Order: sequence, then C-alpha cells, then structure tokens
Amino acid sequence: MSNPGQERPYVLVLYYSRHGATRTMAQQIARGIEQSGIEARLRTVPEISSVCEATSDEIPADGDLYCSELDLAGCAGLALGSPTRFGNMAAALKYFIDSTSALWLSGALIGKPAAVFSASSSLHGGQESTLLTMMLPLLHHGMLITGLPYSEQELLTTQTGGTPYGPSHVAGPKAGRNVDATELKLCQAQGRRLGELAVKLAPRSLT
Repeated sequence: MSNPGQERPYVLVLYYSRHGATRTMAQQIARGIEQSGIEARLRTVPEISSVCEATSDEIPADGDLYCSELDLAGCAGLALGSPTRFGNMAAALKYFIDSTSALWLSGALIGKPAAVFSASSSLHGGQESTLLTMMLPLLHHGMLITGLPYSEQELLTTQTGGTPYGPSHVAGPKAGRNVDATELKLCQAQGRRLGELAVKLAPRSLT
C-alpha cells in the first residue's frame, strides 16, 4: 500500500521516434509494463537541429509529453528506445541522456532496472550495436540491464526484428513497414519483464 502523499511507482518509457515505429514499440512496451501491475509513463524528447540553435515548445503539439529530469529521477525502471542512426541512438535522445549528469552525481538511478529497444530500415542495419551502445550510459548510472531471454520463443523464429538485447523492428527502406505481430509480442514481453523487476526492486515505501 502506498504512503499518503507519495507518488505511486512507475516505469518510464522514454523514446525518440521520427516516423512512428519506435513510438508504436514504446506503446506496446508500456502495455506489457502495465500487465505486470505497475504504471507505465510514456515520454519523448524534442528534435534537435544540426545547423543552428533551435528551441521547442515545452509541451509538444501532439503525442507524448517531453521527458523532464524529474520524470527520470522518480522512475522505478526505464525502457529507452530510439531508431538506429549509423549504429547508434538518435542525436535527440543522446542529447537528453548527455544532460543527466546531475542524476549521475546524485545516484538517483542506481539499482533500478532498465531495458532498451530500437528500429532500423534494414535487417542488418545496426540494431544490435544501437541496443548495446544505448546500454552504456545506463550502466554508468548504475542501472540493472534486462534483456529478452530465449524463453521467448519468437527470438528463435523471427524473420524480422527481435534480439536478446532488447526488442527491435525492421521498418523497411522508406520506413513504411508496420511493426509486425512477432515484434509486438516481444515488445510486450520486454515490458512485462521490466515491470515485474521494477515491482520487485522498488523500495517498500513506494509499493
């Protein structure tokens, strides 16, 4: 039972999506998280410009809210998602992660479970390197990385996305391919696994 005036625990699903596939994955991971009995909080990050300084409204015109430092600091677990950009996470998401030094100094994320997910335009388009490099800043924060075990049979049969490092999606050369049933199932499985761990690891004062 939660204490009066204390926020209920939640798992943060933080993602950047350009064409919508990573957002769909985030929504399915959130569904799996909530199936485990804990709230999922969807958040995104604003785009950044490569040619000039740019600013965004504090509240986006549509879609999920932009993530704040408080959203990240207060989470009981984290799912981090990005499309693949040359084998790495998108600049917009890395820009946000690079701004979390204060949380690193305070140790706010130490001991909390985390998972990663990604999408690419081709089957061998850098999904695994993206997932692995997304884990690195989370390890610096002291988070506990959870992937997908091979008890998820779809990992053995998938012809599209899906890795033991985290869910993935093959979007096609023009990003027009929808997230398929296998990819969706693996996203939900990752969400449930992450949510179950967050419930077990959350301080008793939050549950």
